[in-house]
This record gives sequence, structure tokens and C-alpha cells, in this order.
Amino acid sequence: MFRAVFRLSASGARSLTRSRPCYSAPLASRCYSHGKVETDEEFDSRWVTYFSKPDLDAWELRKGMNTLIGYDLVPEPKILDSALRACRRLNDLASAIRILEAVKDKAGPHKDIYPYLIQELKPTLTELGISTPEELGIDKL
Repeated sequence: MFRAVFRLSASGARSLTRSRPCYSAPLASRCYSHGKVETDEEFDSRWVTYFSKPDLDAWELRKGMNTLIGYDLVPEPKILDSALRACRRLNDLASAIRILEAVKDKAGPHKDIYPYLIQELKPTLTELGISTPEELGIDKL
């Protein structure tokens, strides 16, 4: 019995070591998506709903923000408002400031985006008692 197992495993090992010709013919493939395209309003409402969940924990907040920042866009003020309120619910000031820093970094060379976002978020920041990185002086480090 062991001889049969050894013979099969030895032949199996030999077949793995044999080199097989590799054919790399160009394939014509088309990537069509038949799924529904999400509109900007649906995208915004999906993220506002995500951050408005009452049982959202700190890990989900960070995961959501990492995913959102990974997209090729700067989040709308209403999404950021919802995320900052989630930070307040979790008593996580550090995450709130990181969100503002990430948005400033995401705006990149477009110097008019970040001031617009801060202008739109100013009532929320005042209500929640969150200071901007500029007010804290950590933007110069």
C-alpha cells in the first residue's frame, strides 16, 4: 500500500517539475459591465448611511474612511459631516482630525477645494467642538 502511494507521489512530483511550453498568445477580451452604474447622489447617500449607523465602531469608521480616501475623488461635505459626527459619537477626536488631514492631502494641488470643504463643515466643526489641523498648528509639522 505504501509503495503505491510512494509511486503516485513520485510520479506526481515528476510531473510538476517538467517544463511545459508556455503559450502567450494575445487574447482579445472586452470588459463590459452589465451592472447598474451608481449615480453621485446614490454614492453620497450610501456613505452618509454607512457613517450614520448607530452601531458603527472605531474599526468600521477607519475602514470606511480608508476605502473612501482610496477612491479617485474628494468626498462631498455631507459625507464628511456624517463621518465627523460618527467620530463624535465614538469620542474619537484623533480620527476626526485625521479625516480633515486626509481630505487636505486628497485635495492635493487644487488649493481651492480644502478651504471650500472647511467653509461648508465649519458649522459642524463648531457644533461638535472639533478644531481644524490649522487651528491646532499641526499643519506646519
